[in-house]
Amino acid sequence: MGASLQEIKRRISSTKKTEQITGAMQMVSTAKLSQIQRHTTSYQVYAKKIRSVITHLAKSHFLDGGASITPRSKESNKKNDDQIDGLSMLIKRPVKRTGIIVITSDRGLVGSYNSNVIKQTLELISGGNHSTEDAVIIAIGGTGADFFKKRGYKVPFEFRGVKDIPKFRETHQLVKKIIDMYDDETFDELFVCYNHFVNSLTSEFRAEPMLPISAMNVGNVGEDDLADDDEQNISAEYEMEPSEDAILEVVLPQYAESLIYGAILDAKTSEHGSSSMAMKSATDNAKDIISSLELQYNRARQSAITTEITEITGAQAALD
Repeated sequence: MGASLQEIKRRISSTKKTEQITGAMQMVSTAKLSQIQRHTTSYQVYAKKIRSVITHLAKSHFLDGGASITPRSKESNKKNDDQIDGLSMLIKRPVKRTGIIVITSDRGLVGSYNSNVIKQTLELISGGNHSTEDAVIIAIGGTGADFFKKRGYKVPFEFRGVKDIPKFRETHQLVKKIIDMYDDETFDELFVCYNHFVNSLTSEFRAEPMLPISAMNVGNVGEDDLADDDEQNISAEYEMEPSEDAILEVVLPQYAESLIYGAILDAKTSEHGSSSMAMKSATDNAKDIISSLELQYNRARQSAITTEITEITGAQAALD
């Protein structure tokens, strides 16, 4: 019985240490969630404006000439290594390969966050009749990269180490790499797949079309986020200065950056929310286990004491 009591005490001690760790991790995740939500609120003002501009251009038929656009030459791109070719995002061609940006976390301990994104992405791939040959994965986050690599998917580019509070400037080179891959015909269309943060308890999967940019795609992206009162009054007449192409060269890269950065920011918010809830659940489970073990320990201790008293009483009775 003594050995049993010692074993129970060790389990209680070990579980209490686990509870302290998960409790601390919950507080850290909750603090990160609060920080990124404040950051997201300020960013959404910019995102709504740039998407509103693109929506106006789309409804005014400025995005309808994708089939006739000539991409910038590779020699010109080399001279402007940091410049994104905005007009190339409008180029439409027959779809042979589909690119999918999958945003996951670099680590575990985030509940069902990663599994939900990966499961829904696989359903998107199978629903589009894609295979490992014509589905091109761009992985943002190590979990997704490792998963799709092991299953034979093409992962020509992966980005690991996304910060807890991502910065907008980090998105520029990522977008440029993606646009270059589109220009090189690595894929012919592109989707962004991630978990959209609803609240700390709920997130929902989103698969948003990104490339090529067209009036139809723009209309399908972030409809709920762009419900401004002035969206109903869009004029089809614009005076462009200096030219339509010059305006699109500036606006389209900003739109692509806002779309990818917004998805990363949203996904990261969902990740922190999932991590906080997972750690809360682990802490609550640890408390339940400790309560159960303490009850078990007290019963065992009481049983041992009762046995000792019985033995002493019996010995005393024998002496008498």
